[in-house]
Amino acid sequence: MTVDTSPGTEDDQDPAVAAVPASGTQAVDAAVQAAETVLTRRFGSAIGLVEPEALPGSGPATVVRARIAASPFGLPRTLVIKHYPDAPPRGVADPFAQEAVSYQLFTALPAEDRMCPELLAHDGPLRVIVIDDLGRAPTLWDKLRGQDARLAERALLSWARSLGRLHATTAGREADFEALLRRLGGFVPDEDTTPAVACARLPTLLAEAVGVTTPDEVRAYAENVCEASASSPYRAFSPVDLSPDNNLVTSGGVHFLDFERGLVRNALVDAAHLRVPFATCEDARALPSGMSEAMIAAWKAEVSGVWPALGDNEVLSAHLLDHQMLLVWVTTWADLGGAGAEVRPNRVAALVSWWKDLGTYAERGDRPEVAAHAREVAKALDARFGPGLELPLYPAFR
Repeated sequence: MTVDTSPGTEDDQDPAVAAVPASGTQAVDAAVQAAETVLTRRFGSAIGLVEPEALPGSGPATVVRARIAASPFGLPRTLVIKHYPDAPPRGVADPFAQEAVSYQLFTALPAEDRMCPELLAHDGPLRVIVIDDLGRAPTLWDKLRGQDARLAERALLSWARSLGRLHATTAGREADFEALLRRLGGFVPDEDTTPAVACARLPTLLAEAVGVTTPDEVRAYAENVCEASASSPYRAFSPVDLSPDNNLVTSGGVHFLDFERGLVRNALVDAAHLRVPFATCEDARALPSGMSEAMIAAWKAEVSGVWPALGDNEVLSAHLLDHQMLLVWVTTWADLGGAGAEVRPNRVAALVSWWKDLGTYAERGDRPEVAAHAREVAKALDARFGPGLELPLYPAFR
């Protein structure tokens, strides 16, 4: 789910009506009513909400910003409501439960370690979450598409630090997360099988799509990385969706917004996105030379106290190469149609860039067979869909 926090246009109509499209009025009313009910129950006194403003999103929740009419409890002036009216089928991960439990996990931490809004109230039967409103701060995506390279660079480093702090403060809390999830009636998701499927099927897909044969030793390496990743000791909470528009850049650092897919997993899966920036984002672009290394250093500074082994550059680089390869394989399999999707021309340049980068890092990491294969794939992708494909920089760095 992606929330649009950009300022809306002013209107002469009543703000409680003007902010809400007619087609969504009932959904917004239901969200506000659920929020008022859970807040009243939580604080023991009626709390009214006014001036609801629907916030567009791509997920299953109705997202609303509203103002508290009057409250004796020192609550924030405005808050954000996320209402999930429809429960998923039995045995399927519930985005409401995952988000509510994620906020519970962080709200129990000291304020300085909370990399997200504070959870004010939630209710399982009503399927509603009420969180603190961080306001109309710019998102990381806003910074990347802006015109100030220094501000964009600082935002990226702040994002990497926040991601590391998020991992460090939730390391070893998998049992807590799962207990909270079960208490709320949520389904504890199994380990993601997508990497295993991609590792098994990408070689055939590459042969059919671009005529590249995957050497047995490269295939074996990928399969070993996939197996080891699922049993890694470096487990911590992950938002899973690391798109730049899901992160608010505030004076207190970058804050994460979207936990609908939040779970505990191998933190190195997230860290790989520092080398393959925003790989799952539809409009992923390139970063300037050296930016990934600076982001990795910022992330490492936060996690090395919890996982001392990752303070060793050689150890960390080996792990990052493993998970960089895994991420590139998974993304390529999905983008070339392995998950039933059509090939998206705007993504091919990104794939070419990421395979080239994988070749460079594999060469540095003494994996010549992986480097040679990666360069061959990059060349074949460019020949098939190009030639001369180049991934443009984010606008702030042009």
